[in-house]
Amino acid sequence: MIDIVNTAEQPLIRVEKLTIRFGHQTVLKNIDLSVPDGQTLALIGESGCGKSVLIKTLVGLLDPVKGTVEFDGHNMHTLREKELAAVRQRFGFVFQNAALFDSMTVGQNVAFPLEQLGGFSRSEVREQVMERLHEVGLPKNVITKSPAELSGGMRKRVAVARALIVNPEVLLYDEPTTGLDPVMSDVINELIIRTRRRTPVTSIVVTHDMHTVRRVADRVVMLSPYPRLAAGQPQILFDGTPEQLDQTSDRRVRQFVNGEAGERLLELAGDTNS
Repeated sequence: MIDIVNTAEQPLIRVEKLTIRFGHQTVLKNIDLSVPDGQTLALIGESGCGKSVLIKTLVGLLDPVKGTVEFDGHNMHTLREKELAAVRQRFGFVFQNAALFDSMTVGQNVAFPLEQLGGFSRSEVREQVMERLHEVGLPKNVITKSPAELSGGMRKRVAVARALIVNPEVLLYDEPTTGLDPVMSDVINELIIRTRRRTPVTSIVVTHDMHTVRRVADRVVMLSPYPRLAAGQPQILFDGTPEQLDQTSDRRVRQFVNGEAGERLLELAGDTNS
């Protein structure tokens, strides 16, 4: 087993010179990022900039071409399989579009991480499932329903309940409000905030939703798609608070935050003329 070595001086998550490629396509290059214990970080940027790739790399689902990812002082990509499995138990992952198992009931979906761990009686598992469903504001009767019987917002809440059932130290949210109406999006935002208040947890939220950023984040990091960078430009365009985000002088960041097409309109004009 791995000893816990986290200290106040050492960030819980540290990424250094991280580079990820798929074939000849570079998605992330020379990313440096540290996340202290207890912080809620919003990771933003255009589609294809590598946000989801980055959080998958944090839990060892993808291996870097270059660089390191450390969690609690341990290099995620040099751990043995048993060690890596033990570290992953300290993470909760809310996947994009909830990613529930269609062949399972809601209760079975939420219970799945505990069933994988083993060592729990049937009554203990059920008690934990009911508690987590209550935490995310879902009624008892959903436990026997299938995911197909639920609304999009309810499925997202089930996904959060499933992530919470292992009492994770880190929660990773991949586009938690995508596809939801504004009211349900704010329900999910409030759930993220309440989860942080209820238990000491470090959160990384991948999102395009600027309302979510301003509601939940202590810190914002914005990535640029690597192919859009000039030679030598860093891929992290912004790293600061939500308040600083609104005051930035970087034109690329302002255009993203304000939803302005900017140079993309010129690209469309170029396609029309070609």
